[in-house]
Amino acid sequence: MLILRNVTIRSRKDDRLLVDDLSFTLHAGERAALIGEEGNGKSTLLKWIFDPKMVEGYAEASGQCVVDGKLGYLPQELPGEDTDLPVCAYLEGACGYYTLSPREVNDVAHRLGLSPALFDETRPMGTLSGGERVKVQLAALLLSRCDILLLDEPSNDLDIETLEWLSGFMNAFPGAVLYISHDEVLLEETADTIVHLEQVRRKTICRCTVSREGYRAYMDQRARQFAHQEQVARFEKADFQKKKDRYLSIYNAVEHAQESLTRQDPSTGRLLKKKMHTVKSMGRRLDKEEESLTQLPEAEWAILPKWEPGIELSRGKVVLDYSLDELRIEDRLLSQDVHLKIVGPEKVCILGPNGCGKSTLMDQIAQELLSRKDIRCTYMPQRYGEGVSYGMKPEEYLAPDGDKESVTKARIYLGSMKYTTEEMSHPVSDLSGGQRAKLLLLKAILNKSNVLLLDEPTRNFSPLSCPAVRQLLVSFPGCILSVSHDRRYIEEVTPVLYTLTENGLKRIYR
Repeated sequence: MLILRNVTIRSRKDDRLLVDDLSFTLHAGERAALIGEEGNGKSTLLKWIFDPKMVEGYAEASGQCVVDGKLGYLPQELPGEDTDLPVCAYLEGACGYYTLSPREVNDVAHRLGLSPALFDETRPMGTLSGGERVKVQLAALLLSRCDILLLDEPSNDLDIETLEWLSGFMNAFPGAVLYISHDEVLLEETADTIVHLEQVRRKTICRCTVSREGYRAYMDQRARQFAHQEQVARFEKADFQKKKDRYLSIYNAVEHAQESLTRQDPSTGRLLKKKMHTVKSMGRRLDKEEESLTQLPEAEWAILPKWEPGIELSRGKVVLDYSLDELRIEDRLLSQDVHLKIVGPEKVCILGPNGCGKSTLMDQIAQELLSRKDIRCTYMPQRYGEGVSYGMKPEEYLAPDGDKESVTKARIYLGSMKYTTEEMSHPVSDLSGGQRAKLLLLKAILNKSNVLLLDEPTRNFSPLSCPAVRQLLVSFPGCILSVSHDRRYIEEVTPVLYTLTENGLKRIYR
C-alpha cells in the first residue's frame, strides 16, 4: 500500500508550484497513471516518493508518504553510470543476482518473456534494445521482490509486441503500480486510477485531480463536464450582460437628469439623488452576482503553431531514392538489400521489433537528406541530445543569429507551446523530454522544413498533447519519414508502412 497525504512540491529554480496538497491511497492490485502536460512535475513526484534526496537539488517538498511494502523505481532513462555496465554486473548491483536461486531467476525470466541466459550476458546495458533494457530493469525490481512499482515511461522505446506484453505484465502484477506513460493505448488498457497534475493560467496555478476510473472514462467525463460548464457559463454571462446593460441604461439616464437639473428645482434634485442611491445599490448587487457566475473551464489546452506557408512539395518530387547493400552496427548484420523510394508529400513509417536497426537506418538516411540543397530537412533523433545542445537556452536554439526579430518570433512560438518566460531562459538540460521534443518541432516550423525525419516523434509528448501533435503532423504539407511504435500515430498520421526485416524493407498493406 502507498499513501500520500497533503503532498506539495515546489520548483526551486522558478518558485513554481508543481504539486499542491495531493492526497490519495494506492492498494495492492491497483494501477494508477500519473498524467499531465510536459514539465508539470510527474517525474519529480515519482522520484520524491521513491527517495526524497533525488529531488533535493531542484525542488522542495512537504507532506507525508507512507509505504507498506518495498518500493521499486524504473527511471525514464537508464542512468549514465549504468550504460557501460555488463548486464550481469547491473543485476548483481541492483538485486544481488548471484545470491538468488536458479528457480527464482527462471521464474522472473519466464514472467518477462526472456531467456535466463540474458541475465548472464556481458554486453553493456547501453547496447541492449529498448525492450531488452526495460525488461532487464524490471527483472531487477522483481528479483528484489518489490511490492510497489514506480514506473517512469516504461513504454518508451518499446516495439508494438513488447508494448502489448507490458500491458499484460502490469495488469497481472499483484502489487501496486504508479506509472507515467504517454502511450494512450497502454493507459486505456491498464489504468484504473488517474492522477492528473495540471498547470493553468500560464502555469501560475497548480491543480491536482484524483479519479477512480480508467483513462478513457476519465477523459470522456472531463470533456462532458467541461462542455456543460462552458454552456452554463456562457448562458449565465449572456443573462448577466442583459442585466448589466439595463443597469447602465438606468444609471446613465439618472446621471444625465442630474447634470441637466437646475438649482431652482430642489425637490426634483432630492428625488434624483435618492434614485441614484438605489441605482448604485443595484450596481453593487450586480458586482457580487458577477463574482458568483460560473467560470469558463480552465485547462491546459494543447495549442500548437501552424506550418509556415510555402513549404508544399510537388507530387512528383523525388525526396528519397535510397539503397543499401548491408545495414550494420559494428560487426553485426542487421539487414541487407535495403531499398526505399519516397516521392512527393508521402507520410511513411518504418516498423520493426526493438534492435532490428530502425534508428541506425534513420541516422544513415539523415546524413544524406540533411546535406541536400533542393529540400529543407529537419531530423528529430530518438536521443534529443544529438539534435540540440543541452547547454543552450530554447530561444538560442531557435534563433541562433540572435537578431531581435528572430528572438521575438521564437519566444512567441515557445509561448504557444506553453513555455513560461522562466523556462525560455532555462538551459535545455533543465527541460522535460516533452519540452525538448516540442523544441525540435518548433525548429522544423521556423526553418520552413518540407521534409521531416522523425524517430519516435511522440515518445515524450503527454497523452493530452499527443492528439494535437498528431493533427499538426497530419496537416504537414511536406514529406514525413518516421519510426514509431505509437499505435495511434501509426493509425492516424502515416498511411504508408514498411517493416524492417533481415532482408530489407517490406511494404505493409492495410
